[in-house]
Amino acid sequence: MRNMPRRNPASLRRRYLFMAGAWCLLGVGLIARAVDLHVLQHDFLARQGDMRNLRVEPLAAYRGVISDRDGRPLAVSTPVTTLWANPREALESRDSWSKLTGNAVLDSKALAQRVLPNSQREFIYLARHLAPEQARRVLDLNVPGIYALTEYRRYYPAAEVTSHLVGFTNIDDVGQEGIELSFEETLRGEAGRKRVVRDLIGRVIQDIEILDEARPGRDVQLSIDLRLQYLAYRELLAAVTRHNAAGGSVVVLDASTGEILAMVNQPGYNPNNRVGLAPAAMRNRAVTDLFEPGSTLKTVTLATALEAGMVSPSTIVDTRPGTIRIAGKTIRDHRNYGVIDITTAFSKSSNVTTTKLALEMQPQQLQTMLDRFGFGRATGIPFPGESDGVLPLRSRWRDIEQATLSYGYGMSVTALQLAQAYAVIANDGVRVPVSLTRVSEAPQGERVLSSATTKMMVDMLGAVVTDEGTARLARVNGYQVGGKTGTVHKIVNGTYADDNYLSLFAGVAPLGDPRYVTVVVIDDPAGKAYYGGEVAAPVFSRVMEGVLRTLNVAPESSPGIWAGGAVSGGRS
Repeated sequence: MRNMPRRNPASLRRRYLFMAGAWCLLGVGLIARAVDLHVLQHDFLARQGDMRNLRVEPLAAYRGVISDRDGRPLAVSTPVTTLWANPREALESRDSWSKLTGNAVLDSKALAQRVLPNSQREFIYLARHLAPEQARRVLDLNVPGIYALTEYRRYYPAAEVTSHLVGFTNIDDVGQEGIELSFEETLRGEAGRKRVVRDLIGRVIQDIEILDEARPGRDVQLSIDLRLQYLAYRELLAAVTRHNAAGGSVVVLDASTGEILAMVNQPGYNPNNRVGLAPAAMRNRAVTDLFEPGSTLKTVTLATALEAGMVSPSTIVDTRPGTIRIAGKTIRDHRNYGVIDITTAFSKSSNVTTTKLALEMQPQQLQTMLDRFGFGRATGIPFPGESDGVLPLRSRWRDIEQATLSYGYGMSVTALQLAQAYAVIANDGVRVPVSLTRVSEAPQGERVLSSATTKMMVDMLGAVVTDEGTARLARVNGYQVGGKTGTVHKIVNGTYADDNYLSLFAGVAPLGDPRYVTVVVIDDPAGKAYYGGEVAAPVFSRVMEGVLRTLNVAPESSPGIWAGGAVSGGRS
């Protein structure tokens, strides 16, 4: 065996020193790098790490509750889950989209349709306002780039019963119609922000801090009574269906406070499901739609004459032969009533009598009284789209114009304006502002009629519901009520149609101490019955009965039947 060459000890020492030096340099380098990372670059690297794991997310604000006068909810917000995506992240893991194939909430095809056109964005909505269990069907698949956030969705417990009044919000929780729109500034909240930690697949694993607290919106309490709202809605729907009418409205007012206790319309809609909703169905006809009030306005004409001392309830008037000619036009009564007193003429809705009264007035007398009753201007409630109505203002009136105005043609009103006018009669001649929100005490009003005139008018309204009047079907069992019918020819294609009508009734109760007003409008009943006393008066009867009983108004001790301005066993 050959002898192994002997290694040079100096060479070995150099080699050992080299290796030791190399390890020392490596250790020094590692220490230097550690110092660099943990000390010198700590803040920078911490920020970079936070940018990849920390996120700032919005905190949804709770929208204020809309409730009725007793706190029953009419509009509330419920938490829902919204899915969103970061298209850039999602595209980096496109292979994982196959997990969504056949998913009922969000399938792979739908994801591609949303993500691909928005590849440069960092935020897009995928599906909004999902129930939490629906969102979990997507989130549990752990597809990168898909996240969830909490929003609020508006829910309307009374649905179509309060839809025209309350309105609705859009998908971003912004009011679009009704109270939701007019009280948007009050109801909406202010969104907040929070910092969270997400894991690699986007799940929130820790809430770090609240950056800005979410501020909930303030609640709005309306004046309506949900019990009366249901009642009025049911009766209006039944009447519109029964008479195959085009639509209708009912308004119930508390005359002493001006509060709207119920306001309903037909046709209606469900604000919780607006698929295929026609814009016309969203209209709150009671405050937007104008119509000529017809004979319901005779109450104001007669009150004007009584206030001026021109007549009394017992004044005799000759209506023969049942017609009167004015400027070549013939104004007719339903039949020749002969020689009768003013109360009888009013109860039978004599156009001839009303015309004669109007022609005896000064030209501006009736116009001024109509203005004082509130016609020709909006009531001022905070509701979008309320109409002003139309009250002609002229310095000179032709006889025919004054005549037709006296029985409700040539001017236009809303159902709410008509209710406010009758509230003057029910409130001892004082007009108070109409309110859509609950009031704590009766507001200051403006006197329109004297107490003496108001008392006479209440008695005469009672005469209308007797057997001799036009509204015997407006009676309410156990209570004394009064009102006035109206049957108005509608204008079709610029002229008054022979077969298209509005059936009206406006009334007050109880007559012993009037407080509540109900106005009924039935638009274009298509059956044989179309007179206000046949179509609208029965609706008034059922609604007013429900109002009086629901609000615990004591029945009359001896109801009796109104006759000649007095009630047997009751108030004269």
